[in-house]
Amino acid sequence: MKKFNFRKVLDGLTASSPGSGSSSGSNSGGGAGSGSVHPGGTAGVLKEEIQETLTSEYFQICKTVRHGFPYQPTALAFDPVQKILAIGTRTGAIRILGRPGVDCYCQHESGAAVLQLQFLINEGALVSASSDDTLHLWNLRQKRPAILHSLKFNRERITYCHLPFQSKWLYVGTERGNTHIVNIESFILSGYVIMWNKAIELSTKTHPGPVVHLSDSPRDEGKLLIGYENGTVVFWDLKSKRAELRVYYDEAIHSIDWHHEGKQFMCSHSDGSLTLWNLKSPSRPFQTTIPHGKVQREGRKSESCKPILKVEYKTCRSSEPFIIFSGGLSYDKACRRPSLTIMHGKAITVLEMDHPIVEFLTLCETPYPNEFQEPYAVVVLLEKDLIVVDLTQSNFPIFENPYPMDIHESPVTCTAYFADCPPDLILILYSIGAKHKKQGYSNKEWPISGGAWNLGTQTYPEIIITGHADGSIKFWDASAITLQMLYKLKTSKVFEKQKVGEGKPTCEIVEEDPYAIQMIYWCPESRIFCVSGVSAYVIIYKFSRHEITTEIVSLEVRLQYDIEDIITPEPETSPPFPDLSSQLPSRSLSGSTNTVASEGGTKDSIPCLNVKTRPVRMPPGYQAELVIQLVWVDGEPPQQITSLAVSSAYGM
Repeated sequence: MKKFNFRKVLDGLTASSPGSGSSSGSNSGGGAGSGSVHPGGTAGVLKEEIQETLTSEYFQICKTVRHGFPYQPTALAFDPVQKILAIGTRTGAIRILGRPGVDCYCQHESGAAVLQLQFLINEGALVSASSDDTLHLWNLRQKRPAILHSLKFNRERITYCHLPFQSKWLYVGTERGNTHIVNIESFILSGYVIMWNKAIELSTKTHPGPVVHLSDSPRDEGKLLIGYENGTVVFWDLKSKRAELRVYYDEAIHSIDWHHEGKQFMCSHSDGSLTLWNLKSPSRPFQTTIPHGKVQREGRKSESCKPILKVEYKTCRSSEPFIIFSGGLSYDKACRRPSLTIMHGKAITVLEMDHPIVEFLTLCETPYPNEFQEPYAVVVLLEKDLIVVDLTQSNFPIFENPYPMDIHESPVTCTAYFADCPPDLILILYSIGAKHKKQGYSNKEWPISGGAWNLGTQTYPEIIITGHADGSIKFWDASAITLQMLYKLKTSKVFEKQKVGEGKPTCEIVEEDPYAIQMIYWCPESRIFCVSGVSAYVIIYKFSRHEITTEIVSLEVRLQYDIEDIITPEPETSPPFPDLSSQLPSRSLSGSTNTVASEGGTKDSIPCLNVKTRPVRMPPGYQAELVIQLVWVDGEPPQQITSLAVSSAYGM
């Protein structure tokens, strides 16, 4: 049999496949191509040549699933009945998440950013508003979600959408201040338009700005609350086509939310204030507070704070209501991180986030707006993370996220894929990794629990290993649709920490990540694990279920080489293998703690990083057995390792 050449297959996949002369023979109806022998002893011509070499025509590459956090998220929606979550992005993608294993990806063909998402609650449909001023109706009741209808706004820009529960009318606010109504079944505009100049008083000539909020009254679905950017709020009667009341405030509005009884609503403003309005007395706010403003003396105006970008006002049957908002911190706390504030009774809790807040939603027990909401969790969409806060416990712990959102917590620098691993290996890695997980998570089940999925018949164990810029390595179970982290290994614990204030020759070539992983080798059968890093080292790990305290064996290798003169007929062009030694005299791989040569002296036999010399406690799992380091030679830094091969059978 001919030698299997998989490289040719890959080359054929990447290149355009031209018509092959042998392909016509493969379509003939001949049998197995055996030759006949004539009486004269001469072999006959083969009827058909058997093609034994694999070609690109036998393979097809396709996307199966996406892992990780949605890139540049912009919008968030939740179906409280089916308990599924949708995330929109700046690139026009929509990610739909449910229980672990339920993960769906959709993409707008235009690639326009998703401005807003609205579920048709418990109907298996979703409305998306894009930055190209187009509305899309998605059908989620099929294996691959698809767009059923699209509606393009040509003359106005969409700023806000609202779809009441169990309603067939979608309200669309625009930048001009007008409100349009779309029939959700036919997905066409009705003739009903609430013009901005009809909504405000005729005596008011100033344009109220874009529509920033739309919501129907919890008491009467025939009445619509319209919020304008400049601080104007209009309570519009859809039947009589007139404004029932108007509210004016001197601070810009960012968001509005109703009390479930429909008698009061709360606004968040650009000065960091919250105003509570009563429908019976709309002339002035019933209550005004600046939650994070300093208390001033009587007669003095309260200190302004940063804008409160969104507020949600959720009631409880057996306790005080929850007031949850983002932003609103004092300006004198410029160094504080983005925060979410939870007000419950007299208690105010500020939850600081690692990344800017894009959007948040409060999860409630009921989808009906005229009932006690009974909030139980808050979903917070950050620029690079998704967090769910448990509201049922007084310390507001977060839920442990079952989705692989932290793949790029530290940038991924290398990956390796392993199929058909030993069946017990995943369980072993998971049991070891579970001992090192963070504590303090909520003891409740993950609240985004909708959808259903099938594991399928092909259930062979698959593992993906990712190496990261900070020297960490993560083992992931890839057997199912959703990645699950099994075990995390920190290679940087093998080395001494670089002290601040010392010389930084390492940073001359490795600017920020001296521990970055470059290559990975793993033998699932023997469980030997090897990694090489950017600072010219190789670490060999062996697996153990028991904790040990031992010294790490270190081997320093003095690798010398000569570069031959490169002969080329074109001296003006750069050689294919440049003289690295001449390019790197000023760019060093040496670690900052290893600079032992005097100033102006020649560095020699110095490794890039210092291996710990004292006994090190190693928890169960992968434990470092040997560290091999290339060292400086005659003032030249060691070259980075470019190839790694291990034979666990021969111990090499």
